[in-house]
Amino acid sequence: MKSILIFGAAALALTACNQAETTPPTVDTPPTAAETTAEATPPSLADIAAGDWRTAEEKARDAWRHPVETLTFFGIEPDDTVIEIWPGNGWYTNILAPYLNTAGGKLIVAQFDPAVFDDPERSARVAQRIDDFMAVYAADPETFGALELSTFSAKSGPLAPEGSVDAVLTFRNIHNWMGGDYSDKFFRDAYAALKPGGVLGVVEHRLPSSSEQDPRASTGYVHEDFVKALAAAAGFEFVEASEINANPADTADHPFGVWTLPPVSTTTDRDGNSVEGFDPEVYKAIGESDRMTLKFIKPAE
Repeated sequence: MKSILIFGAAALALTACNQAETTPPTVDTPPTAAETTAEATPPSLADIAAGDWRTAEEKARDAWRHPVETLTFFGIEPDDTVIEIWPGNGWYTNILAPYLNTAGGKLIVAQFDPAVFDDPERSARVAQRIDDFMAVYAADPETFGALELSTFSAKSGPLAPEGSVDAVLTFRNIHNWMGGDYSDKFFRDAYAALKPGGVLGVVEHRLPSSSEQDPRASTGYVHEDFVKALAAAAGFEFVEASEINANPADTADHPFGVWTLPPVSTTTDRDGNSVEGFDPEVYKAIGESDRMTLKFIKPAE
């Protein structure tokens, strides 16, 4: 019996050798150049802006806000740590968060500080809106990553640990802070949060230089030189201006300020008063406001 088993084992070994000699080895097919490129190339800003998590209404406003060109101008990289000030309903957040999530970057959203209100009910309403905002992004970490929360107001503390972020971005907010008389605080807070060499990116409704600047910016429009002066006073160096978001059709002298134009398209003042002969179609045809787009840096040490 032992000899039969040995013979059987020898036969099996011989068969295996013959198969090894006659059957070509299995070789993995190398990836094509297109497949290799697709795996190695992370999504671009344009890819992110086209993402299906953005609604058709959001994308329609790209024609006025030019998010891909604006963020490229500011030099935002996907591995940056970025603070977005007062993100509103998340129009820019829906681009920044997924973009930074592709390469280990981080988005910090600085919301209005609900603690500034003396009225507990109002404070609670604002806090709830912030919680609802954060919950939307927390529900889809695969797309948006993990957003961090900060605050900014006339009484808020630091935006982030000193010298810890690569960029601070604000979109159409400075007129609000002028109305509350704390626009200078924003520039100081941004300067403190940025690393040396970090970028401050500003987009704001632009008041023609020939028009008188209301210190409270009640029309929503701001002189470009005024913004540059605030930045310089905080220690920033001006790098460059872009006309990416310019609209020559906007004369900045509308009955209800910048809010006469889309997307707000208001037809009355705060007291509900309209203007005789007011035609909203005239302002709809102008489109969104003329906007300055300014890039500053915190000087490198």
